[in-house]
Amino acid sequence: MKKIIVAVVFLAAIAVAAVVAIRTQRLPVDDAAVAVIGDKCPSFEVQMLDGDVVSIDSLRGKTVLINFWATWCPPCNEEMARVEKDIVERFAGEEFVFLPISRGEKPEVVSAWRTKKGYKFDIGLDIATEIFPLFARTYIPRNYLIDPDGTIVYYEVGYDAKLFDELVNKIDETIQNAKK
Repeated sequence: MKKIIVAVVFLAAIAVAAVVAIRTQRLPVDDAAVAVIGDKCPSFEVQMLDGDVVSIDSLRGKTVLINFWATWCPPCNEEMARVEKDIVERFAGEEFVFLPISRGEKPEVVSAWRTKKGYKFDIGLDIATEIFPLFARTYIPRNYLIDPDGTIVYYEVGYDAKLFDELVNKIDETIQNAKK
Protein backbone atom coordinates (compact mmCIF):
# COMPACT_ATOMS: atom_id res chain seq x y z
CA MET A 1 0.00 0.00 0.00
CA LYS A 2 2.84 2.36 0.88
CA LYS A 3 4.46 1.72 -2.52
CA ILE A 4 1.22 2.58 -4.29
CA ILE A 5 0.92 5.89 -2.42
CA VAL A 6 4.53 6.77 -3.25
CA ALA A 7 3.95 5.88 -6.91
CA VAL A 8 0.77 7.98 -7.08
CA VAL A 9 2.50 10.97 -5.47
CA PHE A 10 5.44 10.58 -7.86
CA LEU A 11 3.16 10.44 -10.93
CA ALA A 12 1.18 13.44 -9.68
CA ALA A 13 4.42 15.41 -9.28
CA ILE A 14 5.45 14.54 -12.84
CA ALA A 15 2.04 15.61 -14.15
CA VAL A 16 2.22 18.95 -12.31
CA ALA A 17 5.76 19.54 -13.61
CA ALA A 18 4.61 18.83 -17.17
CA VAL A 19 1.70 21.27 -16.89
CA VAL A 20 3.98 23.97 -15.47
CA ALA A 21 6.50 23.38 -18.29
CA ILE A 22 3.79 23.65 -20.93
CA ARG A 23 2.37 26.84 -19.44
CA THR A 24 5.72 28.55 -18.98
CA GLN A 25 6.68 27.74 -22.56
CA ARG A 26 3.28 28.91 -23.79
CA LEU A 27 2.79 25.77 -25.80
CA PRO A 28 -0.66 24.51 -26.63
CA VAL A 29 -1.94 21.80 -24.33
CA ASP A 30 -2.57 19.63 -27.39
CA ASP A 31 -1.40 19.67 -30.99
CA ALA A 32 -3.57 22.66 -31.90
CA ALA A 33 -0.92 24.38 -34.04
CA VAL A 34 -1.23 23.88 -37.79
CA ALA A 35 1.48 26.37 -38.77
CA VAL A 36 4.75 26.14 -36.82
CA ILE A 37 8.22 27.67 -36.69
CA GLY A 38 10.04 27.19 -39.98
CA ASP A 39 6.86 27.04 -42.08
CA LYS A 40 6.07 29.66 -44.69
CA CYS A 41 3.22 31.84 -43.54
CA PRO A 42 -0.03 30.68 -45.15
CA SER A 43 -1.40 33.09 -47.77
CA PHE A 44 -4.57 34.96 -46.89
CA GLU A 45 -6.37 38.25 -47.27
CA VAL A 46 -8.13 39.91 -44.37
CA GLN A 47 -10.73 42.68 -44.34
CA MET A 48 -9.71 45.39 -41.90
CA LEU A 49 -12.09 47.30 -39.66
CA ASP A 50 -11.35 50.48 -41.65
CA GLY A 51 -12.52 48.75 -44.86
CA ASP A 52 -9.13 48.04 -46.44
CA VAL A 53 -8.15 44.51 -47.43
CA VAL A 54 -4.66 43.36 -46.47
CA SER A 55 -2.91 40.48 -48.21
CA ILE A 56 -0.24 38.85 -46.07
CA ASP A 57 1.78 38.31 -49.26
CA SER A 58 1.89 42.09 -49.83
CA LEU A 59 3.72 42.45 -46.51
CA ARG A 60 6.79 40.47 -47.63
CA GLY A 61 9.91 42.44 -46.83
CA LYS A 62 8.52 43.44 -43.43
CA THR A 63 8.45 41.75 -40.06
CA VAL A 64 4.80 40.94 -39.25
CA LEU A 65 3.15 39.98 -35.99
CA ILE A 66 -0.16 38.22 -36.58
CA ASN A 67 -2.26 38.20 -33.42
CA PHE A 68 -5.42 36.08 -33.26
CA TRP A 69 -7.75 37.22 -30.50
CA ALA A 70 -11.39 37.96 -29.57
CA THR A 71 -13.15 40.68 -27.58
CA TRP A 72 -14.67 38.10 -25.18
CA CYS A 73 -11.30 36.50 -24.33
CA PRO A 74 -9.86 37.70 -20.96
CA PRO A 75 -6.21 36.79 -21.75
CA CYS A 76 -6.60 38.52 -25.14
CA ASN A 77 -7.73 41.68 -23.38
CA GLU A 78 -4.79 41.52 -20.96
CA GLU A 79 -2.41 41.18 -23.90
CA MET A 80 -4.05 43.94 -25.93
CA ALA A 81 -3.70 46.33 -22.98
CA ARG A 82 0.07 46.24 -23.63
CA VAL A 83 0.10 46.09 -27.42
CA GLU A 84 -0.29 49.77 -28.34
CA LYS A 85 2.61 51.00 -26.19
CA ASP A 86 4.90 47.97 -26.12
CA ILE A 87 4.53 46.91 -29.76
CA VAL A 88 2.76 49.45 -32.01
CA GLU A 89 4.47 52.57 -30.61
CA ARG A 90 7.80 50.90 -29.90
CA PHE A 91 8.24 49.63 -33.46
CA ALA A 92 6.75 52.64 -35.27
CA GLY A 93 9.06 53.67 -38.09
CA GLU A 94 10.47 50.14 -38.48
CA GLU A 95 9.72 47.71 -41.30
CA PHE A 96 7.12 46.12 -39.03
CA VAL A 97 3.38 45.48 -39.19
CA PHE A 98 1.12 44.52 -36.29
CA LEU A 99 -1.80 42.55 -37.75
CA PRO A 100 -4.38 41.72 -35.09
CA ILE A 101 -7.18 39.50 -36.40
CA SER A 102 -10.41 39.14 -34.47
CA ARG A 103 -11.64 35.55 -34.66
CA GLY A 104 -15.32 35.00 -35.46
CA GLU A 105 -16.73 38.38 -34.48
CA LYS A 106 -18.90 40.94 -36.27
CA PRO A 107 -17.38 44.30 -37.24
CA GLU A 108 -19.73 46.27 -34.99
CA VAL A 109 -18.67 44.23 -31.94
CA VAL A 110 -14.98 44.74 -32.68
CA SER A 111 -15.48 48.44 -33.46
CA ALA A 112 -17.36 49.05 -30.20
CA TRP A 113 -14.65 47.20 -28.26
CA ARG A 114 -11.86 49.24 -29.90
CA THR A 115 -13.69 52.51 -29.20
CA LYS A 116 -14.33 51.53 -25.56
CA LYS A 117 -10.67 50.61 -25.06
CA GLY A 118 -9.38 53.70 -26.89
CA TYR A 119 -7.07 51.76 -29.21
CA LYS A 120 -5.98 53.39 -32.47
CA PHE A 121 -4.55 50.42 -34.39
CA ASP A 122 -6.60 48.84 -37.17
CA ILE A 123 -7.98 45.34 -36.70
CA GLY A 124 -8.53 42.50 -39.14
CA LEU A 125 -11.84 40.65 -39.18
CA ASP A 126 -11.96 36.88 -39.57
CA ILE A 127 -15.76 36.91 -39.32
CA ALA A 128 -16.32 33.41 -40.72
CA THR A 129 -13.18 32.03 -39.02
CA GLU A 130 -11.56 31.13 -42.34
CA ILE A 131 -8.05 32.47 -41.62
CA PHE A 132 -7.49 31.11 -38.12
CA PRO A 133 -7.66 27.41 -39.21
CA LEU A 134 -4.70 28.03 -41.52
CA PHE A 135 -2.66 28.53 -38.34
CA ALA A 136 -4.32 26.53 -35.56
CA ARG A 137 -7.33 24.53 -34.49
CA THR A 138 -7.95 26.24 -31.15
CA TYR A 139 -6.56 28.47 -28.35
CA ILE A 140 -6.32 32.26 -28.34
CA PRO A 141 -4.63 34.60 -27.97
CA ARG A 142 -2.17 33.22 -30.45
CA ASN A 143 0.74 35.17 -31.96
CA TYR A 144 2.76 34.34 -35.06
CA LEU A 145 5.91 36.31 -35.85
CA ILE A 146 6.75 36.31 -39.55
CA ASP A 147 10.15 37.38 -40.83
CA PRO A 148 10.59 39.51 -43.98
CA ASP A 149 10.98 36.34 -46.11
CA GLY A 150 7.53 35.15 -45.00
CA THR A 151 8.77 32.43 -42.64
CA ILE A 152 7.27 31.82 -39.20
CA VAL A 153 10.12 32.45 -36.76
CA TYR A 154 8.17 32.37 -33.50
CA TYR A 155 4.72 31.60 -32.20
CA GLU A 156 3.08 31.53 -28.84
CA VAL A 157 -0.24 30.81 -27.23
CA GLY A 158 -1.88 32.49 -24.26
CA TYR A 159 -0.81 35.54 -22.31
CA ASP A 160 1.76 35.95 -19.58
CA ALA A 161 3.54 39.26 -18.87
CA LYS A 162 7.04 37.76 -18.81
CA LEU A 163 6.49 35.82 -22.01
CA PHE A 164 4.96 38.89 -23.67
CA ASP A 165 8.28 40.64 -22.93
CA GLU A 166 10.03 37.74 -24.68
CA LEU A 167 7.74 38.25 -27.69
CA VAL A 168 8.66 41.94 -27.82
CA ASN A 169 12.36 41.02 -27.68
CA LYS A 170 11.88 38.45 -30.46
CA ILE A 171 10.19 41.12 -32.63
CA ASP A 172 13.13 43.45 -32.05
CA GLU A 173 15.62 40.67 -32.82
CA THR A 174 13.81 39.78 -36.06
CA ILE A 175 13.72 43.42 -37.17
CA GLN A 176 17.44 43.87 -36.36
CA ASN A 177 18.40 40.64 -38.18
CA ALA A 178 16.57 41.89 -41.28
CA LYS A 179 18.74 45.03 -41.29
CA LYS A 180 21.98 43.00 -41.51
